[in-house]
Amino acid sequence: MSSVDDAMDNPMDTTNDVNVLDIRRLTVDLPSAGGHNRILHGVDLALRPGRIHGLAGESGSGKTMTGLAALGLLPHGARTTGEIRLGDTELLALTPKRLNAVRGREISMVFQDPSSSLHPMLSIGRQLTDHLRHHLRLDRKAARERAADLLAQVRIPGPLEALGRYPHQFSGGMRQRIAIAIALACEPKVLIADEPTTALDVTVQAGVLRLLRRLCDELDLAVLLVTHDLGVMSAIADEVSVMRDGLVVENGARSQVLTEPRHPYTRTLLDALPGAGSGPGTETVRSTP
Repeated sequence: MSSVDDAMDNPMDTTNDVNVLDIRRLTVDLPSAGGHNRILHGVDLALRPGRIHGLAGESGSGKTMTGLAALGLLPHGARTTGEIRLGDTELLALTPKRLNAVRGREISMVFQDPSSSLHPMLSIGRQLTDHLRHHLRLDRKAARERAADLLAQVRIPGPLEALGRYPHQFSGGMRQRIAIAIALACEPKVLIADEPTTALDVTVQAGVLRLLRRLCDELDLAVLLVTHDLGVMSAIADEVSVMRDGLVVENGARSQVLTEPRHPYTRTLLDALPGAGSGPGTETVRSTP
């Protein structure tokens, strides 16, 4: 598959093998009319600093639920077992107050639709500075300076002026960049990006993927990229896990999973790519603006 061959121009660096996020034997049961239904069936994942770990699978496979479990954002009444360790901290054991202090500060999430994750009635500056003042205890002036720097970091034109604008005044791609800036405001160790390019056209999608790659490299960030698109994985991920029916069925380096898949389901997903790998989003993403 030519896109995978291109992606292998950026070989896997194995020098940093310390896991910053470890998910072990994670199960999630959601409440239902008859009691509880098991959604995740013993998920194992490991993220390392400076690496993008792709989590692929069809809708309903449990990808987003895994990310929500890591941030403690599961629906009311959900039951979890297993381990989710952020460094030395067991996230599943934290009290709600302690989890609120960790969420957004040490682990953050970018959601699929920035139109719903950004508050339509608050300026971009307000949404960024409130976040900074809450977690980092910055004063108003320092928070505003930091907010402008963040917008510049994600390539928002005229960052100082942009602070006074509202989400509807930006394009979809710019809103997604702003959502990424908010998620990275407090310099978390882990970023979970849930289908961050789904609603974007191909050109804008490539720009967001380049941004994620650059930020991962520059900030030594561990990224969990949730997507149903293996074409995106071939462009950006260092490691890939494939989920089906709430279970990881395949896991490994990108080159191995995408060229020599061991599980028939992974092969099915690869065969479903347009042109067997020549579809949109499969070009190699490099760390450029």
